[in-house]
Amino acid sequence: MDPADFEQHRGHLRAVAHRMLGSLDEAEDAVQETWLRAARASAGDIESVRGWLTTIAGRVCLDLLRARRRRREEATDLASFEPPGGAEDPAEEAALADSVGLAMLVVLDRLGPAERVAFVLHDVFAVPFEQIAGIVERTPATTKKLASRARQRIHGTAPPPADLARQRTVVEAFLAASRAGDLDALLAVLDPDAVRRAGGRVVLRGAERVAEETAKNAAPAAFARLALLDGTPGLVVAPLGHLKLALKLTLTGNRVTAIDVFAGPTQLGRLEIRVFPW
Repeated sequence: MDPADFEQHRGHLRAVAHRMLGSLDEAEDAVQETWLRAARASAGDIESVRGWLTTIAGRVCLDLLRARRRRREEATDLASFEPPGGAEDPAEEAALADSVGLAMLVVLDRLGPAERVAFVLHDVFAVPFEQIAGIVERTPATTKKLASRARQRIHGTAPPPADLARQRTVVEAFLAASRAGDLDALLAVLDPDAVRRAGGRVVLRGAERVAEETAKNAAPAAFARLALLDGTPGLVVAPLGHLKLALKLTLTGNRVTAIDVFAGPTQLGRLEIRVFPW
C-alpha cells in the first residue's frame, strides 16, 4: 500500500484506536501495526480503503484488548492519582475523556474485548455490523447482540428517575465545591447530619467534619466525573479512564446525607457503573 494513501486515513484510524483502547500510546502503536499489516497486504480492488483499514485497525485493537485482559490486574494505588505510564499526553487523554465521557471509558474498560469493539465501531463510528462481524469473528446477528449488551451495560434499560435532573444539580454542586476546596459551598450542599462511610463503616459524622475532609481532596476531585453507581448518583475518580475511586451519594431533597467510598479492586469490581443520563 502506498504510504501517502495510508496517511490520508491516519487521523481516522487514530481516533478509532484511541476510543477503543482508551490510551493514546496504545492507539499510536495500533495505528503503526495497522500500517505494517496493510503494507504487507494487497489492497487490490477494495471498494473502500478507509473501511478496509478500519477493519485491520479493529483486529489490531481486539488483539490488544484480549492481551490486556489476560494480564493480571495491577494493584490500585490510592496514594497517587497520576496516570500509569509517563509517556501519555494528559491533554490528549483529557480530550478523549471529554469527547467520549469519563464514565463511559470506565464502563468500556469493564466490557469484554469483543463487546467493546462492537459497541465502539458501531455506535461511535457507524461501522456496519456485517463489517464488524469479520473483525470479532462472529455472525452479524451475534455481533449486533454484543453491541446491544454493551449498550445496556453502559446506559441501562430502566427509565431514569423523574427527579434525576434535581439529583444531577446536587451532585454537580458537590463536585464543584470539592474541586474548589470550598468549605462554605460544601456545607451548603451537605446535610447537617451527613456521614462518610468506607467499607460500610461510618468514619466521619457531621457536615463540618465531612466538609473538612472533602476539601482536602481537591486534587483527586479534579479527575472525578458523574456516574450512576448501582443506580444511585455518584462520582468516579478515574485518571485517563483508569478507575481509582468511586463515591456513591445518598440524597435527601437537595442535600447529601451520606457518602459511601469504594476503593480497591474488590469493592470497585462489585459496583455496577453506568453513564449518568443527560
